[in-house]
Amino acid sequence: MTSTTEMNTLKPVTRRPTWAQDTRVQRVALDAVTYTLLILGGVIMVAPFVWMLSTALKQPADQFTRTFIPNPVTLDNFATLWEKLPFTTLLINSFKIALITTIGQLLTCSMGAFVFAVVRFPGRGALFFALLATLMVPAQATIIPNFLIFRALGLYGTQVPLWLPAFMGGAFGTFLLRQYFLTIPIDLAEAARVDGASLMTIFWRVYLPLAKPALAALSIFTFLGSWNNLWGPLIYLPADLNQTTLPVGLALFQAQYAGRWTVMMAGSLVSVAPIIIVFFFAQKYFIEGIALSGVKR
Repeated sequence: MTSTTEMNTLKPVTRRPTWAQDTRVQRVALDAVTYTLLILGGVIMVAPFVWMLSTALKQPADQFTRTFIPNPVTLDNFATLWEKLPFTTLLINSFKIALITTIGQLLTCSMGAFVFAVVRFPGRGALFFALLATLMVPAQATIIPNFLIFRALGLYGTQVPLWLPAFMGGAFGTFLLRQYFLTIPIDLAEAARVDGASLMTIFWRVYLPLAKPALAALSIFTFLGSWNNLWGPLIYLPADLNQTTLPVGLALFQAQYAGRWTVMMAGSLVSVAPIIIVFFFAQKYFIEGIALSGVKR
């Protein structure tokens, strides 16, 4: 009786189908390959920075050794850099110009993007297409006309030509912010308009607070482009180390002290450190802004 009752209470054992097991194995294998490729790509991307840091902390006699860990660690390269160049002045000039350029781009591009995304007027599409067409004009084609204009205005030899064009808008920044503004429901602008808000109020109080990710992305792009700008200071500030920027100073140092890679890597490390710090703190908004700028309502 007992054995019969136990046999009746036993439930049939269900086995996972073979196709389900194969799918799970394939998914695990695909994840393993994906993570391996990502880790390998990360190592390849980080390796130059590790080599730069390692070389900057080495003694000049050990600059061609293959060891990544310096022995002994020295900070003399940074001291040499500050002795040979007005490095503090170069850093201040680069930061000031990059900051003013970023503010100018954020201000003018956000206004233009708001007009193209929210305000309806005849010829809006054609005008926006003409703006995008300027992206096909290489920057090198406008060097001579810009130089002649700034020289005629008496601005040659000053820092103004390096940041003034940023206050005249930009096709890329306008396009990026316009695409993000299109993801914001137009009902918000219409409701504010019904309440009596002006276009400037809607722009300043409704759209700008919601566009922080896109603004952060544009800020990083603009700041990075201005910080690494070499040919602009070479054209407008050819021989004034007290007004020129860090890339020009490093280029001059490399020409005068060729082969001193430990000092050059120390300068390069100081040059890229602000960019890495800015991206580290703003990467969340940067990635979100890039992702959502391609979505259209």
